[in-house]
Amino acid sequence: MIAVHEHITDAVKTPSLIRLSPNVVLVRFETLKVYAALGAVRALLAAGTVRRGQTLVDSSSGIYALALAMACHRYGLRCHIVASTTVDATIRAQLEVLGATVDRMPPSDDLRLDQRRRVARVRELLERHPDMHWMRQYHDPVHYLGYAELADLVREALDPGPLAVVGSVGTGSSTGGLVRALREHDPAVRLVGVQPFGSVTFGSERFVDPDSIIAGIGSAIPFDNVRHDLYDRVHWLDFRHAMSATVALLRDHAVFAGLSTGAADLAAGWESARHPDHTHLVIGADTGHRYTERVFARHREALDPAGLAPVEIEALDELTPPWSVMDWRRRAYGALVPAQLRRKHRVP
Repeated sequence: MIAVHEHITDAVKTPSLIRLSPNVVLVRFETLKVYAALGAVRALLAAGTVRRGQTLVDSSSGIYALALAMACHRYGLRCHIVASTTVDATIRAQLEVLGATVDRMPPSDDLRLDQRRRVARVRELLERHPDMHWMRQYHDPVHYLGYAELADLVREALDPGPLAVVGSVGTGSSTGGLVRALREHDPAVRLVGVQPFGSVTFGSERFVDPDSIIAGIGSAIPFDNVRHDLYDRVHWLDFRHAMSATVALLRDHAVFAGLSTGAADLAAGWESARHPDHTHLVIGADTGHRYTERVFARHREALDPAGLAPVEIEALDELTPPWSVMDWRRRAYGALVPAQLRRKHRVP
């Protein structure tokens, strides 16, 4: 039965499940972050932490900004976004029409600098406007809550049996929130995280990948919402491998998805061959529109994923581009990272 939705957010958050191979299923979204934004806003309103008419502020590299603006539109809140240099004109125009005010950071190829500038700008806004509420999508666990609804949909749609969730780590909320809810029913559910080289989240910041798009996959600054002890395995991929897999997803399955989806699908292909008894659920966080120039226009440069394989490592000092994989075994960050790196792993 086709539902008539009361607001666009209910339609946008509804995923499509697509079988890519006998034991790999893609859960594809127009924008996954609607679950995080709706869940957070509802919880904050119910607790009296925010009220209708108040302004919610946060920084974003793109899809969370749009999700938060839509949630504010639904619940009568104002929205202010400190936008990454990676936010394109299409998203910015949507934000402005939805009534959000937008601060855009100056152009920069240094995403670490971009993220730090955004945090500084948010702090400046809060000093000037103390009534604003900082959503802190990178640090406030309230963003986990909305994914319990997605977990229920997954459990209903998939056949019973061993399950592995494969997705980009990013802020930590989507993979962490989904698997935490799934493990309430089955503690054996595996979680496989995907990272780019250059991300601080799982200790690869010493690498530089000039083409890497950190936004949505890794981070140049530490995020409290990343619960390292939830992850069973971690894959690190360079830009060309992620790009090649994203192009292959469109070529082989007609799925037009973002870079993080392609990266997760490549990791899932390797995992599924080693765990054929598991269903591997690939998180497809967004569509491919904002990657047209950086990824799809370069499709002739794409490698054949069938010929790609990772280096299996046992310690972070063995990390080797362009693709490494390691058993994380649900351990805390400090258990695997040398002390000198742990000292850097602090929220600014």
